[in-house]
Amino acid sequence: MSDLSSDELRRYARHLAIPEFGIEGQRKLKAARVLCIGAGGLGSPITMYLAAAGIGGLGLVDPDTVEITNLQRQILFGQKDLGRKKLDVARERLLDINPHLDVQIYPEFFTTANAMRIAADYDVIIDGTDNFPTRYLSNDVAVWLRKPNVYGSILRFDGQVGVFAPHLGAPCYRCMCPQPPPPGLVPSCAEGGVLGVLPGLIGAMQALEAIKLITGIGQPLLGKLLHVDTLSMRFRTLTLRRDPDCPVCGDKPTITQPIDYEGFCGISKSPTSASDVPAMTVHELKELRDAGDNHFLLDVREPHEQTIARIEGAVLIPLGELYNRTHELPRDRRILIHCKSGGRSARAVSKLRELGFNDVWNISGGIIAWAREIDPTMAEY
Repeated sequence: MSDLSSDELRRYARHLAIPEFGIEGQRKLKAARVLCIGAGGLGSPITMYLAAAGIGGLGLVDPDTVEITNLQRQILFGQKDLGRKKLDVARERLLDINPHLDVQIYPEFFTTANAMRIAADYDVIIDGTDNFPTRYLSNDVAVWLRKPNVYGSILRFDGQVGVFAPHLGAPCYRCMCPQPPPPGLVPSCAEGGVLGVLPGLIGAMQALEAIKLITGIGQPLLGKLLHVDTLSMRFRTLTLRRDPDCPVCGDKPTITQPIDYEGFCGISKSPTSASDVPAMTVHELKELRDAGDNHFLLDVREPHEQTIARIEGAVLIPLGELYNRTHELPRDRRILIHCKSGGRSARAVSKLRELGFNDVWNISGGIIAWAREIDPTMAEY
């Protein structure tokens, strides 16, 4: 077990004063290595609290750069960090919190090609992501490597925390969610929004669960899902059960290596490719508008998004309502569809083409591209 230096003994004095924790708990933390997938809203408090607590090794996976929309909740970053790689900033910040920390960064997506390699060297995996393909991938990798998977999710005012660990007698994420929801049914935080303090609450709980697992104190949320409603400040704990027919952790598993998780979740890898979805740029859209083209501009974002920024003349029908409102769309005019950045609108184009609408086009880059390339006075979000 790793020895503690005199500086560490002073630094962790408040931990050492807890009879149930003490020096043995601190030594266990120092000897442990935790992988955090995602350095955003959840990843910020997760990594900062683990660093401060004295975790020995911390791995971070995230390919993104810091954007101004991150600053409302991603407390690892500040104004001066805009445009920088998230993990470069994160490593500096975490080492400033605790210079005894060993930080390993992976500025890349967590994928079927690298997930097993990255996760193999860690004792606990923490899921700080916001998309279903990565959630299923991180779950499956944790099951195969026999490592606890500390799960967290956030949306608007609600959050969830749980610990999935079949090797410890608990179910896995697939036992709770055997099938992903249809694409577009559950909005991401970018689409649906999130109260800025919520990831701080949920991320801190995830860090706490990791500490409990590592040190052996208390009762981790094994086989439990804690749901938090911050508007009423109600906490509900749900009991989860292992599914003996689970394809990954069940008695006769059928998935024993990484699969096509985007395909499993119904997400096209190239949703805006010319062969799949007809697309045009925001400059082409402007040319059509300037020329007085008689097209129908459809906005498939959520109503609150349109209050922030809108293209004049666009008709709002959220993606989740589109299937039941196709009677509102013209069949004798070209339909041009936009969303925030192009993903939801590409799915809308695909859906409408399946329903017999032939002249439908996706606006690549969505309203963000319009704001950046056409109308710089428009607000970005």
